[in-house]
Amino acid sequence: MRPRDLSIPDQRHPEKAHRPDNAQPKKPDWIRVRAPSGAGYQQTREIMREHKLSTVCEEAGCPNVGECWSQGHATMMIMGEICTRGCTFCNVATGRPDALDVFEPGRVADAVKKLGLNHVVITSVDRDDVEDGGAEHFAQTIRAIRRQAPGTTIEILTPDFLKSAPGALEVVVAAKPDVFNHNLETVPALYPSVRPGARYFHSLRLLQRIKELDPTIFTKSGIMVGLGEGAQEVRQVMDDMRAADIDFLTIGQYLQPTSKHHRVDRFVTPEEFKGYEKAAFGKGFLMVSATPLTRSSYHAGDDFARLRAARLERLGA
Repeated sequence: MRPRDLSIPDQRHPEKAHRPDNAQPKKPDWIRVRAPSGAGYQQTREIMREHKLSTVCEEAGCPNVGECWSQGHATMMIMGEICTRGCTFCNVATGRPDALDVFEPGRVADAVKKLGLNHVVITSVDRDDVEDGGAEHFAQTIRAIRRQAPGTTIEILTPDFLKSAPGALEVVVAAKPDVFNHNLETVPALYPSVRPGARYFHSLRLLQRIKELDPTIFTKSGIMVGLGEGAQEVRQVMDDMRAADIDFLTIGQYLQPTSKHHRVDRFVTPEEFKGYEKAAFGKGFLMVSATPLTRSSYHAGDDFARLRAARLERLGA
């Protein structure tokens, strides 16, 4: 795929040097997790290294990495480790990415087979330097997994394809992932400071368009709280998502990676998360995961089984 010249500096996190320092508050007891360890964790780590694969678990500093990797559940991040965006909440490196690796889809599929996964989550960096935003690379990865591990259900977490050529989304949908996830991340009012390269209503429309193209694909989206949003704004996002026919909502606590990232406004209590979960189910979502440690791929396999059962129940099957 033809690369674009975006004049992006070839260095890690160049935009963060110009951000003000934001003190990182002490985490409450309900946020703390154990350090990664154990044989299962080490085995997953070795398989990722053996296949030269990146994971968002490591790159984004996910707090659940120890628990998930001990079960072999690594969220693989394709298309490199360098993103062309500079979202202020994200710890993934920003800069000029390398060319796409044409052998990567096969290595991902081999790793999925070796891990023996029933359900896998594949995500990526944003690739605004590539004409289709990496859509065909996603499609090739899905097809490779289908060949190598036909019993594995596939969940993808994609960029917004905002700057891609027309038809990019259609390429990914045609590959028929089981779950298509694209995170809205936050409320519309915070987009200029949290997701300056993205557009709220573009992302919402992308999720709606997936259902129009293939109603059998489950759609999923998530937001973080603790960035400075209000409860009513969160509920409005829920309404917007339901209007776009999104099946599955995730809500988790924002955790500030470094002092150069967007500050944590507050730590939302477990009781407030339960309130969000109740409200979301009341609005018609098939599946909701709302806890302080919820992340897009946390317990994704178990949640997919519940999601599929919820659809069948709603259809009266």
